[in-house]
Amino acid sequence: MTRTGCPDGVTPGGTSRPSLPPPELRAYLEELVSRACAVCGDRLVSVLAVGSLALGDYRHGRSDVDVTVVVDHAPPRADLSGLAGTLAHPALACPAAGLELVVYATDFAARPSGEAGYLLDLDTGPSLPERASYDPAEAPAFWYVIDRSVAHQAGLPLYGAPTRDVIAAPDRPTVLAALRASVREHADGDGHLADNRVLNGCRAAVHCRTGHWFAKRGAGEIVAASEPAFEPLITEALRSFERPRARAAVLPAEDVRAFLAWVAARVEETAAAAGV
Repeated sequence: MTRTGCPDGVTPGGTSRPSLPPPELRAYLEELVSRACAVCGDRLVSVLAVGSLALGDYRHGRSDVDVTVVVDHAPPRADLSGLAGTLAHPALACPAAGLELVVYATDFAARPSGEAGYLLDLDTGPSLPERASYDPAEAPAFWYVIDRSVAHQAGLPLYGAPTRDVIAAPDRPTVLAALRASVREHADGDGHLADNRVLNGCRAAVHCRTGHWFAKRGAGEIVAASEPAFEPLITEALRSFERPRARAAVLPAEDVRAFLAWVAARVEETAAAAGV
């Protein structure tokens, strides 16, 4: 069961898979929830693990910790700044590659939306450039649409209300538009490791086929098995993804671009079939 008051520790809830965070993150997430509760008090509605944690594919030393916080009404800017300060690395030392934490108000998170809509977007940690944004116009909306869609499907409650009580699923046309923008971003390549670009493309392609989110490695295995032309590239991306970020493989640029062009075509086909 999830807790309804300020917690002594992180208690998983709902039917999300996996039912517990990885052991190497539990003390960190416990402290994160405790600090969020101390800053937000009665405004704190829910703290959710999303991304690779929710999909059961967290890779220590490679993956970020993705966390969504939902609060009742927008806190004062000073409180949001205080939350960012108390959770920033190294004030709270992040054992993962980084922490990507997003705060939403309940009235926004509870309705389907194609907007970014956050109150706070915090990136921090050993391998992430430090960033705290309070203006959702500063960031492309598609990342947040995809994150909320993943959260609605598989979010792992760490504190408070169950995921589907607080995070609405974006509708299918909105998700497909977000996937289109995501693939375009990865095709440009700036700031993204090649293996992550390929595996995110696999995840987009599998979502188009199934309407469900798969972990990157699982999606990569599915596409590699069904698309022999891309199997060598995806296999190398999967091998690279097992390594720390600093040791990621350099994949052939032309092959990566060709694969992402194929993914983009699959997204366009799916969008056309859905009338988007």
